[in-house]
Amino acid sequence: MRPFLKLLLTAVIVWAIVHFWPWRAIVHPPGVLTAEDPIQKDIPPRFLTKVKDYTLVAMASYQIKARVLHTKRYWADAADLVPYDVALGWGRMSDQAILDHLGISQGNRFYFYEWTNVPPLPEKEMICHSSNNHVIAANSQVSHVVSSLRAGQVVLMKGWLVNVTGSDGFHWSTSLRRDDTGNGACEVFYVESADAADEASQLPEIVKEATPAPAVAVKKG
Repeated sequence: MRPFLKLLLTAVIVWAIVHFWPWRAIVHPPGVLTAEDPIQKDIPPRFLTKVKDYTLVAMASYQIKARVLHTKRYWADAADLVPYDVALGWGRMSDQAILDHLGISQGNRFYFYEWTNVPPLPEKEMICHSSNNHVIAANSQVSHVVSSLRAGQVVLMKGWLVNVTGSDGFHWSTSLRRDDTGNGACEVFYVESADAADEASQLPEIVKEATPAPAVAVKKG
């Protein structure tokens, strides 16, 4: 093949990867994608189910419709129960104009955001309008949705916030508030139903009959 044709073919392949690679983040016009706060209803702790060698105790019913900020696949640290963590944002933390000024990442079961110079939002607002979720899939449909999520999509998930104990002494306690940070601030989320779309309008609204979690105040693990 002539050098020019090789160069042209390489350029076409690179362009196709950049524009059509399925995991490329979705970019939206400026504006809040999901305005609703998550809906949580605390309950007396009760046994929910066993998954493999883990016992799940429900602490609250929970539903959230939010923008996917980042996802992370894990291969250790209870990865047999929670292979994916999903970082979510709502309110102004779902606004492209804000997120363009933030770097989002995940690692070691934490979610991080960073900025240069001046933060695009007050930090308390960023804390209270985003979360890192350790997702436990209740069924294969949820597992498929979660494993296929892309940054920029909108996801609607419903289920339970749970505390987890393992037969080997492993223990995870869920956060029950949106304003906490550091160790223990992640939602351990047993998800019974999940749907994702590129636009918020393609998903139903979350049901409003439950009482939102109390909110008070970098980041969340």
